[in-house]
Amino acid sequence: MNGVYLISIIIMGVSWFVSFTMQRRFKQYAQIPIKLSGKEVADKMLRDNGIYDVQVVSVPGALTDHYDPIKKTVNLSDWVYAQSNVAAAAVAAHECGHAVQHSAAYTWLNLRSKLVPVVQVSSNMVQWIIMGGFLVLIITKGAIPWILLLGIILFAMTTIFSFITLPVEFDASRRALNWIESTNLLQPDQYDKAKNALKWAASTYVVAALGSLVTLLYYISIFSGARRRN
Repeated sequence: MNGVYLISIIIMGVSWFVSFTMQRRFKQYAQIPIKLSGKEVADKMLRDNGIYDVQVVSVPGALTDHYDPIKKTVNLSDWVYAQSNVAAAAVAAHECGHAVQHSAAYTWLNLRSKLVPVVQVSSNMVQWIIMGGFLVLIITKGAIPWILLLGIILFAMTTIFSFITLPVEFDASRRALNWIESTNLLQPDQYDKAKNALKWAASTYVVAALGSLVTLLYYISIFSGARRRN
């Protein structure tokens, strides 16, 4: 149990470092101007990949960039949509990478999309079921661990989803960077910075997946301990 706590603390520290570094990199690369805005980059990448049924739209907030496969929209946060810099280009191209995946019926994206409804339901319920499971364990002195088991199963779905997300995100960045390089959209030093920005962004998904796995193992260890005592 102490090992789980230690790993959790380490992952929390790594998560903070990765998030801090990513934000610092994006802020730094947002100061490097290029000719095209984020919207123009997205429009060009979609056209170059023969995709004409996806719309590029602006959405409020920061770090709200995403691709919606149902509405077929590349949603770019306000600053990415309107600004013309290396960071905005990297984000816009990455999100279009998801649109290219969708067009190519990329296996991992299809799998993740099928899991979205399940994960949405489990995410809304899991914290309450796990809290209820812990409460029942305390009241019954570990005699009834089955509610916690239900919470563990639901939480496992979110953990699986986190790991399925990894190849989707890495592949979208790969497609984005290949396109940027092939079109000479950025100068070599600018390309390296865009690559670095996407690397740190992808790292946040890796840390999140590992954190979810450690939490899942922690819940499993508590359930196993309760079962052994009965």
